[in-house]
Formats: sequence, C-alpha cells, structure tokens
Amino acid sequence: MKKLLLLLMFISCNNQSDENDEHILNQETVEVYLLNTLNDSRGYCIDMKGYKSNADINRSLQAHSCYSYQGEVSVDQGFDIAKVIDEEFYIRHFKVCMEAEKIEESSTLNLYTCDKNNKQKFILQNDGKIQPKSNLNLCLTVSVNFSEGSGGNPVHFIRTLSLENCNDALSSYQRWGIRTN
Repeated sequence: MKKLLLLLMFISCNNQSDENDEHILNQETVEVYLLNTLNDSRGYCIDMKGYKSNADINRSLQAHSCYSYQGEVSVDQGFDIAKVIDEEFYIRHFKVCMEAEKIEESSTLNLYTCDKNNKQKFILQNDGKIQPKSNLNLCLTVSVNFSEGSGGNPVHFIRTLSLENCNDALSSYQRWGIRTN
C-alpha cells in the first residue's frame, strides 16, 4: 500500500496533462519517459530495439523518442502499471521484464523472462529515480550522446540506457515518469 501511495503522489506531481490520477491508474499499460525532453520535444521513453511488434527481446533496452505522439503507448514501450508498482518493469506485449546485466555502474538493461531475481527488481522512486532495489546508489540513466534512428518521420532519436551512480548533476538524465499517452 505504501508503494501505491508513493506512486500516486509521484504521478500527481509529474502528470503533464489534465487527466486525473484515477484515469492513469485504471490503464494497464504506461510508457516510462524521461522527465527532461532533452533534444526531442516528444521526449525519450524506455524502448525495445526494433520496431513496435517486431521489436527484438534479445537486444538491450534503449531510450528512444516516445511514440505516444502517435496517439497511444506503443507495444515496445508499454509497461504494466501494476507490475511497476510491484517493482517489476514488465512489457506486457512481449511478456518480458527489464533486467540489469549486473547490479553495478555502467551495466546495460536487457529483457528476460520474469523470474523476480534481484537484477529484475527496480523501484520507481517518488523523485523519479529508477533504482535497482539491491543498490540504491545506482540510477537508470540515459546517455548524454544520442544518434538518429533509421526510420520515422519526423526523425527519431536514440540514447543508450545504463545503470550509473545517482548524481544531482545528472538528474536531467536520471528522472523518469509514467503516463498513458
């Protein structure tokens, strides 16, 4: 219950639309987006490599231009809100969970069958940090560098994702929110 209360407080503080909090919690699928849009007005979302339903579960996760500007959360960026509350970043369409390569600095994020191991337990804190439960000194971080995607009009942007030491100087690259679209 405490986790749900913290998530409700986080959503109400970070919701950028006029939707009410109950609407967000009634949705099953949300996108996880970087609070700072950086160089892309659509923002960056945690994303699978590949395109929508053809995304590849065997490749690492990335930060990619959010697709919600197209009107809905994309299947390769859609996480189950109930699982996020339960410390599991589960992509419903592909039935996989976000998992750290290792619980240490510079580790990549991959996708695996959900088994609730320590490398799959992440906490979305009320300040927007996403941290491995077993090491709260680390934060999910997008890279400073970016590249252009190979498709999409307008052009999509990509940044790598990794676990890095939490640092106020990097907060623009380490603070996340959730939304339905």
